[in-house]
Amino acid sequence: MQRSAQRTRLTRILACAAVPVMLVAAGCSSDSGDSGGSGKAEGQGNASASASVTPSPSQSTKTVEPAKFAKLPEVCKSISSKTTASLVPKAKTKNGTPAASSDLASRGGCSWNGLEDKGVEGSQYRWLDVSFYRYESDAALGSGQERAQENLAKELAKVQQTPGAKKLRTVEATGIGDEAKTVTYQLRKTDEDFVYTSIVARTGNVLVLLSYNGAGYAGADTPSEKTVTNGAIKAAKEAVAAVATANK
Repeated sequence: MQRSAQRTRLTRILACAAVPVMLVAAGCSSDSGDSGGSGKAEGQGNASASASVTPSPSQSTKTVEPAKFAKLPEVCKSISSKTTASLVPKAKTKNGTPAASSDLASRGGCSWNGLEDKGVEGSQYRWLDVSFYRYESDAALGSGQERAQENLAKELAKVQQTPGAKKLRTVEATGIGDEAKTVTYQLRKTDEDFVYTSIVARTGNVLVLLSYNGAGYAGADTPSEKTVTNGAIKAAKEAVAAVATANK
């Protein structure tokens, strides 16, 4: 009976926790009520992709570098099922929940979340989400690469300003696309400590926003920052690589 009551309490708690921080626009951060989960991609933040502007006569002769990538990968398949299963062991939807998008060629998102019951050792909650934004080259706005670069800085600033974030730290993330930043922090929610890692990365004219976080319930230990960050980096590398694969 005690275990059943505990499960009921967890269900109520998680209903409040499963509201993302970052996605998209991010929607693409998270279970926990902040960072992006499913539904980030459509109309999230200022990471608007493929804006169309009619150039003035003086601009019409200006040439810009062509956009490197013409398409986006299928977002829920951009991270392997093996990786999502290891990062979110008991995902409610194994294949991910896609975010709403009116233009999948320019933006898209997907998220996974779940609670792993470890019996007397408590339960572990995890949330993973990823979003993509592709920018076209435009004589008035600049090349797709430049536009993605500008929006990377904006999205990074949004993550760094997460309300209530503690022990926030930003570092360069090597080996992830053309440039990337990793932001780690902690949030106290639903009477538990959540550990977050958000990665903002650019590959050519595509911006990739990824968030991974977790918490321990019913006496379970809080996941370490190292564990969460390593998981986020692994997933981010796969997501970035998927962009190049989709454009072969």
